[in-house]
Parts: sequence; C-alpha cells; structure tokens
Amino acid sequence: MDKLRNYDVSFSGLKTGKHQFKFEIDKTFFQLFDTEQEFTNPKITVDVFLEKHTTFLEFEIETYGNVELVCDITNEDFEHPIENDIKVLVKFGEEYDDSEEDVITIPTSDHAFNVAQLIYENVALSIPMKKVSPNVSDEDLEILEKFSPKEVEEEPESDPRWEALKKLKDKN
Repeated sequence: MDKLRNYDVSFSGLKTGKHQFKFEIDKTFFQLFDTEQEFTNPKITVDVFLEKHTTFLEFEIETYGNVELVCDITNEDFEHPIENDIKVLVKFGEEYDDSEEDVITIPTSDHAFNVAQLIYENVALSIPMKKVSPNVSDEDLEILEKFSPKEVEEEPESDPRWEALKKLKDKN
C-alpha cells in the first residue's frame, strides 16, 4: 500500500484553480494490484488535471500510451494504443464513499487524493474485449469464418389456436 502513495495528489497546499500532475506507468504499477493483467509491457503516460474549488475538487485523468496484447486469432503479440480519459468530482464528507459513478466523497480531514485506482480502471477500460491484431490477414479471417459455428434460425412453433383463428380470418 505504501507504493500506492506515489500516486497521491496533494491538494491541501494548492491555491484555488487548475493544476497538472504527470505519472509514467509501467509494469511495476500494475504489480501493485492483485489482479491478472490481459496485457504486457505497458508504457503509459497519465496526465492528471485538478481544478480545485473551495468546496470540491474536479479531476480529469487522461491516459495514453501502448500495451502489448495477444491476438485472439493468431496468438501473436501486437502493440495496442491506449487512449482514454475520465472525469471525477471529489467532494468532502464524513467518510470515504465511491458508490456514485462520477462522484467520490472523501473525509474532510484528508489532504491528498490517491488516483492509483482511477488510473488502473482507466487503463483496464481501454483494453478491447476482442483482441485482433492489425496484422491478421484476410485469409486468416476467411478460415475463421469457415469453421465458426453458424446460427440457424428456427421458426417458432405456432399455437394451434392461432392457426384456427387465421383460418377464420382467411375465409372472410
């Protein structure tokens, strides 16, 4: 947890207005979290823009850089660009509360806000569900399509009561 302190943004000594912080993220950052990563070799820059108001803080966190992914089709490594940004409003209250989507409440006694979890989520949301290398050939895609299961649309069984009503309608 001490290493996550490197990602604290101290706001107590700052004047009201706009401020910028920059972080360079690599694999050591992601090792601080107890999760399996879907990517390797991250080289990411994070710009944190803080606008300090008298009663609340506005954060905009922009992440950009590259990670290596494994293609789902060819199983080859490829470099994938990361670019994402999120905005979060931080207000002061009795205790920490992040139950709202874009609003986080921190205790009034806090003098810094840790952005590590927000950076982690920002990068994780930039990873596509389907990882397809830009080097995949049309031939590979044709082979994949050939052996992919096909959906067969079945006609639903009709209710005999409706069929009887349709026959009455057709007679008129």
